[in-house]
Amino acid sequence: MTSVILLAEAKRSAEVTDWPARIGWLVGLLLFIALVYWLMREGWKWRGTLQSDIPELPSAPDETGPVRLSMSGRYHGSTTAGQWLDRIVAHGLGTRSRAELTLTDQGLEVERPGASDFFVPTAALRGARLDKGIAGKVLTEGGLLVVTWELGDKLIDSGFRSDRAAEHTEWVNTLNQMINDTEGAR
Repeated sequence: MTSVILLAEAKRSAEVTDWPARIGWLVGLLLFIALVYWLMREGWKWRGTLQSDIPELPSAPDETGPVRLSMSGRYHGSTTAGQWLDRIVAHGLGTRSRAELTLTDQGLEVERPGASDFFVPTAALRGARLDKGIAGKVLTEGGLLVVTWELGDKLIDSGFRSDRAAEHTEWVNTLNQMINDTEGAR
């Protein structure tokens, strides 16, 4: 008789899942994820507030002259010059986007769909180099065109990646030659 009772207990189905407990854990996890994203957003806004001393970005003049070079690619962000992890978020400089770069005798024009465009006058250009990373984007050695320029009294590094990476060397040479010519004229 006891074997029949044991056999009947063995055939009983498993316990049904405790749905209220599972739903509670799921809601708690979703609230935790929302809190983390909210804190990240607040940190981004706080960084923008701390960088409020950075002046407005210059816009391109009506007449920029003949085009020396142009490039399609991506804008990966801007940092304080020499500090590749200190991202600048003020005035939309922290927003990654597609970019169309145009270099003229007047300066470097950066057109970004979905983000604010900006213009770097030739007098504000300080240097160009090939690098491997900038603020959260790391590529192979020489995979990133970094342009150093001055905005107000702050030196800024802006990182670009061309759709055709072979163009980077020509950009570095041309930009540095323009900078040397401008400094020689002063």
